Amino acid sequence: MNYKVKLKDINTFIFDYDGVISDGYIYTANDDIIMRSGNVKDGYAIQYAIKKGYNIVIISGGSGKSIETRMRMLGVRDVFISAGNKLEIYYKYCKEHNLERKNILYMGDDIPDYDIMQNVGVATCPADAACEIKQIADYISDKKGGQGCVRDIVEQVLKLHNKWFNEDSKEW
Repeated sequence: MNYKVKLKDINTFIFDYDGVISDGYIYTANDDIIMRSGNVKDGYAIQYAIKKGYNIVIISGGSGKSIETRMRMLGVRDVFISAGNKLEIYYKYCKEHNLERKNILYMGDDIPDYDIMQNVGVATCPADAACEIKQIADYISDKKGGQGCVRDIVEQVLKLHNKWFNEDSKEW
């Protein structure tokens, strides 16, 4: 089945952070400050999807205040970092929020994302994802992690649902 057919049922986006929202590079300053680089257009898409009523969730093996700070700035409430077992967190979250598999889109880039990607309605990844992830993805963005892949898939879903580029889209 074409992945675009499945997008009609999506109401929840779950993203890995490092390698998806960020470019996957970790920068350190003074040996204790961790910095990550991402794309503001991804940030715009995340906050706009929340404004339009979609659930946005982060499940990341990464850690650090920078992840939580950035996501809170965009309005994301459900942020799980230092996730050793992403699938366990995913199942618990779905149960607590009464979510069905068909309503969930996940974007991951590496092997720790593999199990979740096999348990969602639409599995997606950035262009620079690991080959094992690309093999199971329903959709591979033409954008790399931290370089617009989140915006790419969020925009596709919102356009399909006629919720993209409305009057309220012009306000952050």
